[in-house]
Amino acid sequence: MARDGDGKTALVTGASAGIGQAFAELLAARGYAVVLTARRRDRLEALAKTLRDQHGITTHILVDDLADPAAPARIADALAARSLRIDVLVNNAGYGVPGGYVKSPWADHQRFIQVMTTAVCELTYRLLPGMLERGWGRIINIASVAGLVPSPAGHTMYGASKAFLIRFSESLNAEGQGRGVHVTALCPGFTHTEFHDVLGTREQMKGVPKLMWLDANNVAREGYDAVMRGDPVFINGGIYRFLVWVAAAMPKGVTRWVAGRAGRSYRKA
Repeated sequence: MARDGDGKTALVTGASAGIGQAFAELLAARGYAVVLTARRRDRLEALAKTLRDQHGITTHILVDDLADPAAPARIADALAARSLRIDVLVNNAGYGVPGGYVKSPWADHQRFIQVMTTAVCELTYRLLPGMLERGWGRIINIASVAGLVPSPAGHTMYGASKAFLIRFSESLNAEGQGRGVHVTALCPGFTHTEFHDVLGTREQMKGVPKLMWLDANNVAREGYDAVMRGDPVFINGGIYRFLVWVAAAMPKGVTRWVAGRAGRSYRKA
């Protein structure tokens, strides 16, 4: 039985855990060959073996750090050297910088911008032409509900970077209309991953109600379906779609006050 991804190849950044790993597993199950990139070789090798064994697909790993400005070019060169054409790109790699804006060195913010926006733009720039030339391609940019609602204090650049990805994806999707290329900004809320463990904010997260938490596999499945439909933006979870609708309907001053109150319960300013 033919699968969606037979004869196609997907590249997933930040594939070693969380939503990135969930996308890698989903794409492999649908028959795509997968190229996995992240910083942790041991995790990539383990995941690649599992995907090969379970789904009989071809896997490739590229160990790199997107905080390095040269990384996107290295990844593109490695793909070319292996004669790999990318049909699906999942720009997932990401993290947060906790605390107030000036409490972190500028170098930390610079790395954050490189990973969260610049690397996404450059990888897309390098891989999109091939998709347009072949008349088929899918790009999923992992954004966040944080890019759609007012941002509270702390993690100052996180919501801003996600808002950028949403607008970037909308424009690219419009450019791809009629040319076989769909681009989707996927906007989950709180998701069960190791994101907060890496940040050291897991303890604060205990106050977040259970209904606010999403499953990474569901996020990936919904994101895949959204990009296949051609949705430029998709919000994961009914609770978050409702909250974004409420935020849009309320006066901005009220939503900023609510966001500030909520943010203090789980963010360090």
